[in-house]
This record gives sequence, C-alpha cells and structure tokens, in this order.
Amino acid sequence: MGQRRRIFFRLLVSLSLCFVMPLPSLADTLIVNALLLDGTGSPSQQGSVRIVGDQIIDVGALTARATDTVVDAGGLVLSPGFIDTHSHADEHLLTQRDAAPKITQGITTVVVGQDGSSPYPLNDFFQALERAPAAINVAAYVGHNTLRDIVMGKGSREEASPVEMQSMAGLLRSELNSGAVGLSTGLEYEPGIYSSKTEVLLLAQQTAQRGGRYISHMRSEDRWFEDSIEEIIEIGRVTGMPVQISHIKLAMKRLWGSAEKLLEQLNAARAEGINITADIYPYTFWQSHMMVLLPERDPLDMQAIDLVMRELAPPEGIIFTHFPAEPSYVGKTLIEIANLRHESPGQAFSQLAQQSIAYEEKTGQPGDMMIGTSMDESDLQHLMAWPHTNICTDGGLQDRHPRGAGSFPRVLGHYARDAALFPLESAVQKMTALPAQHLGIKDRGMIKPGYKADLVLFDPATVSDRATTSQPFLAAVGISDVWVNGTRVMERGRQTKAYPGRVVRRMSTP
Repeated sequence: MGQRRRIFFRLLVSLSLCFVMPLPSLADTLIVNALLLDGTGSPSQQGSVRIVGDQIIDVGALTARATDTVVDAGGLVLSPGFIDTHSHADEHLLTQRDAAPKITQGITTVVVGQDGSSPYPLNDFFQALERAPAAINVAAYVGHNTLRDIVMGKGSREEASPVEMQSMAGLLRSELNSGAVGLSTGLEYEPGIYSSKTEVLLLAQQTAQRGGRYISHMRSEDRWFEDSIEEIIEIGRVTGMPVQISHIKLAMKRLWGSAEKLLEQLNAARAEGINITADIYPYTFWQSHMMVLLPERDPLDMQAIDLVMRELAPPEGIIFTHFPAEPSYVGKTLIEIANLRHESPGQAFSQLAQQSIAYEEKTGQPGDMMIGTSMDESDLQHLMAWPHTNICTDGGLQDRHPRGAGSFPRVLGHYARDAALFPLESAVQKMTALPAQHLGIKDRGMIKPGYKADLVLFDPATVSDRATTSQPFLAAVGISDVWVNGTRVMERGRQTKAYPGRVVRRMSTP
C-alpha cells in the first residue's frame, strides 16, 4: 500500500510539473544575418539571436536547429525594443490595442500615467490589459493630480491640508502596491499648480520608502524655470530616489542658449549623489492647452498674453490641434485664425481661450489643444546629447503632434544619421538600455540572454519620420520588424495583429 502511495504521489508531482514548468517551444525563432546593437552603446557586431518563448536565449554565431523558425535580417540593424518613458497611450490603449503609432516606431514598451494624471485605480487598468492585451508592454506611474482630485474634489484650487495630504498618501501607497513605477506630477496643470512644495515632497517621500521613482512635468518650463529645477533637485536630495525631468526643454526666449548652464547644474547635482535624469522628444514645439501659458488662468489679462506672444509662443508657431467649439480652426495657426476673425493675435488668443473655458464648463470635456513653438534647436540638441537623457514621445495614439508617430525614427534618421549628433549605437542606447535603467526595469532594454525578446529590426540608411503638423499620423519608414515578448507584431513593415503585450509592474517594493 505504501509503495502504491509513493507511485501515486510521483504521478501527481509529474502531472503538476506539466502545468508549472514551461514546455519547449515547438518553433523557436532564430534571427540570422543581423547587425546587432545590444543597447549598451557598444559598437555593432554581426550575429544571430535565438528566441525561445518570450526570452532571448542565445546571442552570437549560432547554427539553426530543426525546431527553429529562421528569420533572415538581411544585414539590417537588430536592436532591443524601444522604451517610451513618457507616453499618453493610456488614453486609448484599451480600444486601440494595435498601438500602431508606437509599433511603427519600434516602440515595444510605453510608460503611462504621466504629467500627474493616471488611470484609477491602476489595478483595474492593469487587469483590463491582462484580459485583453495590447500589442505593446505597459508600465505606469501614479498621477499626483489624479490623487488630488479624488481626495479634494475636482476643481479644487486650495492647498491640501495635513489630513488631505495623508489621505493622498494612503491612496498612493495602494497604487504603488499595484505595481506602479512611482509618482508622476504635472505641476504646471490643474490641480497640481495649486499644490505646495510640502505636499509634493511628502508624497515623494512615501514613494521613495516603497522603492518607487519620481517623474515630473515641472512647475514651469519658462517663467520660473530656475525655481522648478531647484525643486526637483531638492526632491532627489531629500528622498534619495531617482528623479526624472519630463520632456526637458527651455521654453522661453530669455532661456535660449542656456542649455550648457543647465547641464552644468544637473551634472553638479549628480556629482552630489542625486540621481537626476531627463527624457526628451526631438521637436522644438510642444502640445498642450492654451491656459498652461497663463499661470494666473486669466484669459482677459492682455499683458500676460502679450508676454506669451513675445517670449513663449509666437502666434505664427501656434497651431490648433483640437478646438471643438469651432472645428474648422484645427490645423490653422493663430495668425490665420486672427485674420479670419479680423482681430490681433493677442485678441484672438484671449477670445479663443474664453470659448475654450466655456466649452469645458458646459461639457466637462477639453476645450482646446494647441502646438506651441518655444524651443531653440541648438538647446534641443545639447539637451538630447546629455548622457543622462533618454528619448520619449510625450504622445498618444491619436496625437496630432508629429511626436506621437515620429519621435524615435526622427532621432535615428535626422539626428543620429543626418546631423551626426551622436553615433547610432548611442541613439539606440538612449531608446533602450538607458530608459530601462531610468525605470528600474531589469529584463528589457538589451539584447542579452535571459532578457525579454523585445526587438526591433530597422534599416539605418532609410529609417526616418514622416509625420508633420499637417499630416501627424503618417507612419515612419525604415522599421521592418518588431517583436514583443518573442512574438512578431510587425513583419516586413506590416502589423501582424498579434497582441503579446504585458503589464510591466514594479517589483522592488521593500
């Protein structure tokens, strides 16, 4: 009887192992004849990569096996999948699962919950993605503005009380326990603009205690830029956690030409032991709401609007990308709209801002979105070339700013190849291993055995962005194939309609 029990027990163990141990892949993937850029910044090497399941198993001079599906790279560059550290894909990802503007750039992982706004509760968002995966991987921050709206009520313009701060901290802890990367702030937007430094620091400390990170659209990218830089450096100093500047820029004429001075300040902070980094998109124009240009939120303040026209966003560089009160204005510059209305640009800006506010109050929906040209090309290049800056899009899936469809190919083609701002291997590093390091992701961002098989095959001679302000959805060229977790989601320039994306949770909670 005892022997029968032992035999039965062994049978149960064998059956259980069938369920818990991964079975050998019936058709492993071997990518051959590739020029490998492994993400570390090292020079390229000819070689092959073997994928088994969702992992890279071997790299080098490999021989095909009977179980391999062989993919001939044709001498193109094979790199790790690109990681977009500042994305707004969460706005449409549950319904637009193919994530075409991301995949066609070679992006395999997006990080959402940016500028202080995140899906809530994050666990529901994550579970929805696990039930119906997207084509890409998704990580997320907890948004400070989202927590503030829940605790203080939407539309509050007050500083938080100590009790309200503790309520936010409680929600933050719960969201971090769901696997959020850390805390994001949007201190130039409602309601973050009304928060005290004490409030932000308290939440940042809570985040640091749980092994999280901090990313910030700072309080000002123009008028009070210097104070904003000091604030994020101080958060890094006090908490000891990594802090990242969202879409770093010098967005005011008086700041133009000061990129080197800024980088000296950031390097001094790093020398002090503060782990401060940045991300950037490769354009001299941004996209946001009109009122972000008016910190006092007064559309009747013509003196403030005149400053906007002179220093922050010249009217010929303002292009409306969303204006539901008058849809015909979309795609037009402020100069063109002012001419149609027989108004000065400043008067038109004031009137449009009032229309936008009225629309929002009536419908509860955003009343405008605009592109503003505010940065200097030389500054952009200096900031992009900083060794601690990684590439991002700051774009969504239906974004009328060309960054949404073109950022990563633009860096590869225009800046690395044509402008020779940095070598191709450095550009790839800024899209792969560096952002993974900035996020604390341990198994993505490099071509290395044991890492997830997120890969991009592209032609360095032809890769280029095509999206423009007038045609913002044009897909890039030169991106051939993309794998996400070992599954090919783009083959020879066409999406396969596979959805292997996963939720990437932070796993370092103490």
